[in-house]
Amino acid sequence: MDGVTEAVAVAGVRATARILARDDGRGGTSLPVLEGDGPLALRRTRGSGDEARVMLVGAMSGPLGGDHFTVQAAVEAGARLRVGSAAATIALPGQAKGESRYDVRLTVADGGELHWLPEQLISARGSDLYATTRVDLGATSRLVLREEQVLGRAGEDPGRLTSRLVLRVGGRTVLDQELACGPGAPGGWDGPAVLAGHRAVGQLVVVRPEFAAEPVAARVLGEGAAVVPLAGPAALVTAVAADGLRLRRVLDEALGRLR
Repeated sequence: MDGVTEAVAVAGVRATARILARDDGRGGTSLPVLEGDGPLALRRTRGSGDEARVMLVGAMSGPLGGDHFTVQAAVEAGARLRVGSAAATIALPGQAKGESRYDVRLTVADGGELHWLPEQLISARGSDLYATTRVDLGATSRLVLREEQVLGRAGEDPGRLTSRLVLRVGGRTVLDQELACGPGAPGGWDGPAVLAGHRAVGQLVVVRPEFAAEPVAARVLGEGAAVVPLAGPAALVTAVAADGLRLRRVLDEALGRLR
């Protein structure tokens, strides 16, 4: 192994993907910035009406130990963007020691709308991932954001996974929560007050200006799920389930109710 290759293996991979959505002035949404490098590839797909659609395609495995991936998306006033991913993201152990990172940074201007709907994040045995999602919205922005974490592949113990979700609306922080699971996480993560033995956990955040006048009522949504209003025009659904398939079903049903 030469010196350059060895340095990459030790340091891990650094990769960034960027999306900018803009009102095209003709009743649609343009994407003047759509670029990714390394394992993060972006593809525009067929949209619907005035909405642009983008798919995040993983060109390599990962994140592995020591990797640092960043995805940035900005939606300007009057633009509508929907982002999904082609497959689940799997956090894996790698040659490099230490924690890997996956950072998502989202901004939506007043009058813009974003649907952020990636596939699940799977924490494989031996991995150590710190994932953060930070969202900054204007006072009249709209957002649907779904996050799903699955602890371990089929029949596998999980790695260590720490995820943090921060939401700001009109310059005010309305949500800042962090969950750590797996080996080395603070005690109690698998107990009755947190996951209660479940292996899939997810969040759904819905932000609409209409919620300022008519806040969503807090309520239980079947077994293992609940919706609560946030301190702003927003609602948070939190759910746990035995596996990723059941988790998706619960979150889809919750989104249908919020509509």
